[in-house]
This record gives sequence, structure tokens and C-alpha cells, in this order.
Amino acid sequence: MFENQQRDDVEAFMRSDVEFRRLYQHHQELDSKVHDAEIGVLPIGDATLTGMKLEKLKAKSRLLRMWDKRYA
Repeated sequence: MFENQQRDDVEAFMRSDVEFRRLYQHHQELDSKVHDAEIGVLPIGDATLTGMKLEKLKAKSRLLRMWDKRYA
């Protein structure tokens, strides 16, 4: 996420906005857990994995709305 943005801009936003930073870190944690589950390192059920993917998507949508509000 935010691959097309300047890393300095993303880091500056995280420093200046506690909610953005918290949500970004939460998204990163979910991304890691989903990846681990998909490759079989983290044994979880399908329902749990689906829930994590949905939560990750919601976090990403919120982050993008916050980004657009600030930089649009």
C-alpha cells in the first residue's frame, strides 16, 4: 500500500497523525498474519482468515480515505 507515494510523505503523515499511524501498523500486522496463514506458517481456520482479510481491507480503505483527504 502507498507504493506509489513518496516514502517521506508516508512517514511524515505517520508522525503527524496518531490515528493514521495506528491504523497503518494494524494493517501491516494483518498483512503479515494473512500472508503467514496463506503459506501455512500460521494455522488458522478459513473463517478466521476471511475475517482477517475483511478487517485488512477495511483498514486499507480507511487509510486511503485519510490519505486522499490530506493530499487531494
